[in-house]
Amino acid sequence: MNATRIIVQEDDFCIKDEYAAIRRGANSDGAIVTFSGIVREQSDIGNLVSMTLEHYPEMTEKSLQNICNKARERWTLGAITLIHRVGTLHPDEQIVFVGVSSKHRKSAFQAAMFIMDYLKKEAPFWKKESSADEARWVDAKVSDHEAAKAWD
Repeated sequence: MNATRIIVQEDDFCIKDEYAAIRRGANSDGAIVTFSGIVREQSDIGNLVSMTLEHYPEMTEKSLQNICNKARERWTLGAITLIHRVGTLHPDEQIVFVGVSSKHRKSAFQAAMFIMDYLKKEAPFWKKESSADEARWVDAKVSDHEAAKAWD
């Protein structure tokens, strides 16, 4: 059975530990691709002081599971790990982790990109960016929608 781990949490994660968990669950897969997203300092409102992410747990986990299921429909995958942090985060902190194993590298790379592209478009996270001067809720960018649409 190919494992899918979906974790939504406030705490940080350790890339080394997550890679090791994927490797243990990858059976005889020949490729593991990982991606870690970091909170950027710059945004449309200037230098970020913080970013706050809110969500409804059941809705979020269902959406993330659906994204991973769509990836499994397109590619033959082994282990998948998707971690997304919520709460208040600061520049240079890790915010998201995607790890995918597959028999071949092309499938692993494509599936990881697909998961991230759909995550940015479909996952129900509400994001507020705060600078020294203002705070505002932000929507997914047009480029995020275009990236996900390219997979259709």
